[in-house]
Parts: sequence; structure tokens; C-alpha cells
Amino acid sequence: MQSSTSASQNLPGVVPVGFFCIQRVAALGVIMLHEELVANLRNMLVEGQIPPGARIDERELCARFGISRTPLREALKVLASEGTIVLLPHKGARAAKLTRKDVADLFEVVEGLEAKAGELACERITEAQLAEIAAAHHAMVEHHKAGDLAAYYRCNRTIHELIVAAADNAVLAGLYQSVTARIRRARFVAPMSPEHWALAVLEHEAILNALVRRDSRALAYLLGRHLRHKREETERAGFAADAEQTTRNRKARTRAAGEG
Repeated sequence: MQSSTSASQNLPGVVPVGFFCIQRVAALGVIMLHEELVANLRNMLVEGQIPPGARIDERELCARFGISRTPLREALKVLASEGTIVLLPHKGARAAKLTRKDVADLFEVVEGLEAKAGELACERITEAQLAEIAAAHHAMVEHHKAGDLAAYYRCNRTIHELIVAAADNAVLAGLYQSVTARIRRARFVAPMSPEHWALAVLEHEAILNALVRRDSRALAYLLGRHLRHKREETERAGFAADAEQTTRNRKARTRAAGEG
């Protein structure tokens, strides 16, 4: 006896059920590839593999990831919507270069988001989440003692993200991820003097203590102050340019292109 699936394959105008499964798997594969590509490109920008202001080399990236320009450009549109790159008509794309005003504006928003996350975390954090944050803090302190700034920053970033996760608010977490993506490199790569590094560790100690006490007002204040100090560090480290200088540089590049 012929199965219903085999029979349907022989009927004109009837699409086998398996066809839809294959199509669905293929569609999911495309979505996963897109998300993975966006994440890889975002990390390249954050880690400085593509420096601020640098042109996005589409041909090199296509070869690197083994893709055509269509999925690459779709990924670049996502990054442009986040503000991490700038799409230029007929000129491709460049990694965004933040001005001092950009940095100030972004840190103000992150400050507000983390302060609110701290308040909510004090109400909602579980003992397991608190233990995870405490473990990350102690590891961060050890990296400070060892003078390993890169490892210190990895733990530092984890702590801030865990506090936001403990707030248990999906909308806040989404906004936080979107905004912090634009200043992640400046925030978690900028060099620190020994004095400022020691101060940052003390601030994190106070942040952890406030979280353990579930003191929402203290935690919101401490997170805000900590981020204001971080903004000052990024400005001292030269991660932001003056708006006027950025405009002059852009005009100079335009003139040079015209003369060439």
C-alpha cells in the first residue's frame, strides 16, 4: 500500500509536507547566520579590529566570512541602526567615531538605565544571581592585583550585565544592550592610571555591598557615580573627538577625494 506522503508526491499541484520542513529549516539557518554575522561584526568594532572612523572593507569581510555582499549589507544596516557604523551614500560605510557630545549623551542614558536596573535588582535578585555577581567581583579584584587590565575589564563588564539581568526587565535589558553597544569599546578598553583603577575597584566594592544589603537608593547612586567617573576616563583617554575637529577632518577628506 502506498503511503499518503508518497501518494501526494505523485499528485500534480500538491507540495509534500517535507518540503515545508526543509523550507523552515533553511529560513532558520538564514536567521542564525544573520544574527551571528551581526554579532561578529559588532565585536570587531568593539574590540578595535575596525578602528573608529575606518572604512568598512566589504570585499575583505565577504572573503573573511565566506558570504556575498547581500547578507553583509543587511548586517551593516543593523549596525547602522545601533549607531556603531555610518552608512555613506555611494561611499560604503565607516565605523562611527563618537564626539564628546555623543559620549556624554550615551553615558547619561546608560547611567539612568543602570541606576534603574540596580533599584529593580535589589527587589528581584536571587541568591544564585547574587553569588554569581560576587564571584565575578572577586575574580575582578584578583585581576586588578595581577595588573591584568583586559581580564579585569571582562569581569567588570560581566558584573554590570549581571546586575541588569537581575533587574528581570526585558525592555530595560534591550535598551541597555542597544545603547551600551555604542560605547562598549570606550568603556571596557580605555586605559586607566593606577589611581583611577584603584578607585574603580573601591567603587565596585561599594556597589556589591549595596546589592548584598538590597539598598536600592545607595546602589542607584553608586552606579551613577561610577559611570560618571568612567565617562571622564574615556574622555581623558581620547576615545571621543571634538565635534568641530570631526567636522574639519570630514571636510578635509572630502577635499582630498575631490582633488584626487
